[in-house]
Amino acid sequence: MSLLLSKAPAPPVTPLSPAFAPGTVLGTVRTHWTDRIAHALLCAAALALLCFVLAPIVMILAKSVQNRDGTLAGIAHFRAYLATPALWHSVWNSVWVSALATAITVPLAFTFAYALTRSRIGAKGLLRNLALIPLLAPSLLAAISFIFWFGNQGLLKSYMGGVQIYGPLGVVGALVFATFPHALMILITALSLTDARLYEAADALGTSTVRKFLTITIPAARYGLISASMVVFTYAISDFGIPKVIGGNFPMLATDIYKLVIGMQDFSRGAVVALMLLVPVLITYCIDARVQRRQMAQMSARSVPYVPRRSRRFDAAMATFCWMVAALMVAVMGMAVYASFVKLWPYDFSLSLNHYRLGLVEGGVVASYFNSLKLALACALVGPVFIFTTAYLLEKTRGLQWLRGFVRLMAVLPMGVPGLVLGLGYIFFFVPAANPLHVLYQTLGMLVLVTIVHYYASCHLTAVTALKQLDGEFEAVSASLKVPFYTTFLRVTVPACLPAIVEISRYLFINAMTTVSAVVFLYGADTKLASVEIVNLDESGDIGPAAAMATLVVLTCAAACLAYHGLQRWLERRTQAWRGAGDRD
Repeated sequence: MSLLLSKAPAPPVTPLSPAFAPGTVLGTVRTHWTDRIAHALLCAAALALLCFVLAPIVMILAKSVQNRDGTLAGIAHFRAYLATPALWHSVWNSVWVSALATAITVPLAFTFAYALTRSRIGAKGLLRNLALIPLLAPSLLAAISFIFWFGNQGLLKSYMGGVQIYGPLGVVGALVFATFPHALMILITALSLTDARLYEAADALGTSTVRKFLTITIPAARYGLISASMVVFTYAISDFGIPKVIGGNFPMLATDIYKLVIGMQDFSRGAVVALMLLVPVLITYCIDARVQRRQMAQMSARSVPYVPRRSRRFDAAMATFCWMVAALMVAVMGMAVYASFVKLWPYDFSLSLNHYRLGLVEGGVVASYFNSLKLALACALVGPVFIFTTAYLLEKTRGLQWLRGFVRLMAVLPMGVPGLVLGLGYIFFFVPAANPLHVLYQTLGMLVLVTIVHYYASCHLTAVTALKQLDGEFEAVSASLKVPFYTTFLRVTVPACLPAIVEISRYLFINAMTTVSAVVFLYGADTKLASVEIVNLDESGDIGPAAAMATLVVLTCAAACLAYHGLQRWLERRTQAWRGAGDRD
């Protein structure tokens, strides 16, 4: 029987060492040699975050006030660019398109989440999985699919009249598809935490259904609604792939950066536009952070879980809505997959593997897929080790208080930095030959670094949440028994947190396979990725092979999710049995 579950009398515990004794004055704490190892590891983590998170962002600020020859320009670039009407046109387009996508996505996701949590419809698990399938694909797959549906040679072009899908209409539609699952996950969580006693009291007072919805449901979910809106808006305004594929001549900030850096090689003006893109993202991030701090617990120890009542009309309406949304998701995803097998769109709809055989294999671009696979595997293996270890050093060790605040800030900072901005910062940081890290430029190693940093914040928060669920007495007792912290880490903490570590690995694998914006500036001739190749294929008019490459990415992500699900189930049986046993006791 595990020591955690044993009810036998425990041996007397040695009093806590001075380093952990309550009331100890910090200036007189004696550090153990294992503490010095923890301090050294924390310093190494801080140095890594300094180099790969803060330094690239600082380089963007520095580059924005320099001329092409490296001389100081001050705010001349800002003044010149702010005086350009085209900039404000791009800013306005980015803002209103992102706001419109948010205004469409959040109500749809809220209704879907409401149906899953407050109705008695069947097949909820299937509906939820169908609604989340956009997570398995690069964002630009939706744009490609919309072109096959509504483009100049699309199946439904005749029903469009004179309306063109290339431009804001297509961008908004594709963004709704890509951002829907992100909003849905937040809102399902928000609506799941409900105290049934509030509804019982309202029923006892004869409150109408509409009034209960407006006075109980909406106030309880308001923080989730705000967070979902901020997440969707941030995703929409910083996305590069969708406006690049289906935006046509519609200018937006993300595509402006790409044109300045790739097309004109004007890095200084590119840095200025990158900072302009950073402003709305940081504003939404600050709003979301403020909302999270003000949020109060919706469930208490006395709360009663809400169980929805059966209502034939309401359940039928919710089921109809959910299946319609799921059908649209499948239609968008399925069109890209179907088009990848069509021999010659729109003249020969017979099925063949020409786009895979001729477009990818013989075209020499299939190597990009294997590069993405290598990147995803490296991120899935390296990322969780560094992220979880750093989170453990922050949460479960002591000392170096002056450094911990910096590491915590660096851990969440990437959440407010768009991928394009981060990728541009990596160019400025790694290109100078005087930088010892210059050897990493355009290598797979740098792509691994930028991908892990881009998605670091969410993984860090997952690790911290898992660590906070473990009692701090583990480390205190280990210290009193003079057990090194790394022994406790490897034998207690890691096994207990394995589900969270596997979830971090899955998250990094999927995002490494689908990311575009963070890596579009950083690849070399031998390190081009599948997501970037999709952009290039579409740009050259090879939309069939582009759909084929996107399909390979989707199938790989789906297979990875199934494998991770099986691994999670196996780990829960082997390492998490103590949770259920504790509940039975």
